[in-house]
Amino acid sequence: MFTGIIESLGVIQEIKKDKDNLHISISSSITDELKIDQSVAHNGICMTVVSIKDSIYTVTAIGETIKKTNLAYLKVGDIVNLERAMKLGDRLDGHIVQGHVDQVGTCIVAKETNGSWYYTFEYDETIGNITIEKGSITVNGVSLTVIDSRKNEFSVAIIPYTYEHTNFKTFEVGTKVNLEFDLIGKYISKLYSQK
Repeated sequence: MFTGIIESLGVIQEIKKDKDNLHISISSSITDELKIDQSVAHNGICMTVVSIKDSIYTVTAIGETIKKTNLAYLKVGDIVNLERAMKLGDRLDGHIVQGHVDQVGTCIVAKETNGSWYYTFEYDETIGNITIEKGSITVNGVSLTVIDSRKNEFSVAIIPYTYEHTNFKTFEVGTKVNLEFDLIGKYISKLYSQK
């Protein structure tokens, strides 16, 4: 379980394909605090640390995860948002994030707006995911509030701190992002669709 408050950034050092799996090696300032078997969210994808060597750790993604996320678009040198699992008893500063990506979205607007940044993302609404204005959404692991919700797209605005401390600063039109829709909204949508 995560909060969507990004703890650190990592840099992809190596990506190795092994059958349907990807072994992704990352350098980060938190590497020396990690341990094998620990869950870490990478752009909102919960993955397990499988090895650590010096300042680099490795996680493995299976084919199913690769199909549902933007992992196939990653390349060496890319920056990823990192968050370790929340501790029991900590404040929940973002919202409840599982680290289970629902689908990949595409950035269709990325612009600076007099001190803040405004982004619009498009997604496939036929999968059954929804957003609502003032509802929660996770984009590449970042907990955000939807400011504008339409049929197959939504917009968010971020403050300078978030821009500087996440990989949002690398987003441009066409960037593929991981989306995790609000857990409560998903349950309500599922119940409503069964009636």
